[in-house]
Amino acid sequence: MIDRARAPRHKIAEIFMARTLRSVFRGAAVAGIAVGLSGCLGYEGVVNRGAILDSRSTSQVKPGMSAQQVMSTLGTPSTTSTVGGDAWYYVSQRIERSFAFMPQNITDQRVYAVYFDKSKKVQRVADYGMEDGKPIDFISRTTPTAGPEYHLLQGMLSKVTNLF
Repeated sequence: MIDRARAPRHKIAEIFMARTLRSVFRGAAVAGIAVGLSGCLGYEGVVNRGAILDSRSTSQVKPGMSAQQVMSTLGTPSTTSTVGGDAWYYVSQRIERSFAFMPQNITDQRVYAVYFDKSKKVQRVADYGMEDGKPIDFISRTTPTAGPEYHLLQGMLSKVTNLF
């Protein structure tokens, strides 16, 4: 403990200031850790994207149904096609990852297709899984470019060597 009678006032003020700063830094560190860890809370690790259809509603779609009946049974399709006839596609993906910042792993992908004839009646239905196609990334923010990929250091060295 500090003997206040012997210590000069500026020393007492310095010690008080150091203790205050230390407690502020500790509080800020605890708050930062708490905020950082709170981002991990509530994360389930499984994300379902697209049209999640249950087997009861898909079993109700039969050949001969009208497009309006299909829409009221399954809802709005994810996408439609008019090439070579009319078709509605209900696309879904199941993605799992261990933590929010880890890479994703597509565990299931379904495409439920309803094909119509020219009179807008169901001709046939198909249920495609991952084994029937390749997994797609719904949100891809990268565009592949032609040519080699240079890293920063390689690009800088190639510029320097071109000068000589």
